[in-house]
Amino acid sequence: MQNLHKIKQDICEIGRRIYDRQFAAANDGNITVRVSENEVLCTPTLQCKGFLKPDDIALVDMTGKQISGRKKRSSEALLHLEIYRQREDIKSVVHCHPPHATAFAIAREPIPQCILPEVEVFLGDVPITKYETPGGQNFADTIIPFVHRTNIMILANHGTVSYGETVEQAYWWTEILDSYCRMLMLAKQLGNVSFLGGQKSQELLDLKEQWGYKDPRNTSEYEDCDICANDIFRDSWAESGVERRAFEAPPSLKTATPAAVGGKEEALVKAITDEVIRQMQNH
Repeated sequence: MQNLHKIKQDICEIGRRIYDRQFAAANDGNITVRVSENEVLCTPTLQCKGFLKPDDIALVDMTGKQISGRKKRSSEALLHLEIYRQREDIKSVVHCHPPHATAFAIAREPIPQCILPEVEVFLGDVPITKYETPGGQNFADTIIPFVHRTNIMILANHGTVSYGETVEQAYWWTEILDSYCRMLMLAKQLGNVSFLGGQKSQELLDLKEQWGYKDPRNTSEYEDCDICANDIFRDSWAESGVERRAFEAPPSLKTATPAAVGGKEEALVKAITDEVIRQMQNH
């Protein structure tokens, strides 16, 4: 039997970390933990996450109806509940506004890949959802296209949501992402961002698999694409307004061998020559 008081204490501790890291100003953010098939502990609305007490935590059902608690549950609980409905393995969800990651949400700039080993191992590709007004089911539904292929996502013009098997694990992904986004901004100010390249990035994915971490990039979904170019979520960019503006993707030719580059150039020249001959013959 689960110790609900201990879980509430854990939620309060993560709330304090979120506030201390300035991931949530004033009453921003919300945290939930699923404690049974139809019951979820949820932080209250309009309360600073840095000063939560166990008695502040509400209990809601999977429809969002509050079962118990002296304070009203968060208005964004539906986002959390949709993640639980989509992912039975998930036990906790953390939503907040970490400033560096949220800057990418505001700019709608895709997170570059193949730069920092820890990000490749623990996060993988990070999608950006389309924007919807927070609080309703339409907002909650924005996570559906991505929720099975990542454990963290950026909510356009809003913040981040991450999820895991425990409340601490769910929080970790947010902390790793915001730290990475800060590093990217600092490196950009220095004038250069160096990429690892496809081969070295694949080595990290192989290590991740050996360590028991699941990653969608180890599936056939990545067999015919550039690991470093955010291919897995690129088909969603147009609808979400996402576009590379600050960070360019590493060109595929940069990691190709000279022979491969030469072969591509020869194929291009041949295609152009064949088309010119065809056009001349038609006239």
